[in-house]
Amino acid sequence: MSATPKPPLNATLAAFGARVRARRVELGWSQEDAAQEIGVHWTYLGQVERGQRSARIENILKLSAGLQTTPGQLLDGLDVED
Repeated sequence: MSATPKPPLNATLAAFGARVRARRVELGWSQEDAAQEIGVHWTYLGQVERGQRSARIENILKLSAGLQTTPGQLLDGLDVED
């Protein structure tokens, strides 16, 4: 019996994670490949993609550089949760 997946922490993190995942898929990378390129553990990347972890600014910069995009592409237009 599988455990019920944890929900995203909030809608903002879910949307950010979806952008990270979309860019990774666009590059044709697995989570493991992307994590190695970015310089983070693949479980961390998975948590970010599922909106279960809030990335610090340093990691947002690492994510964007590793995914060959800009922080703005990952962040612009996201609603801020209260």
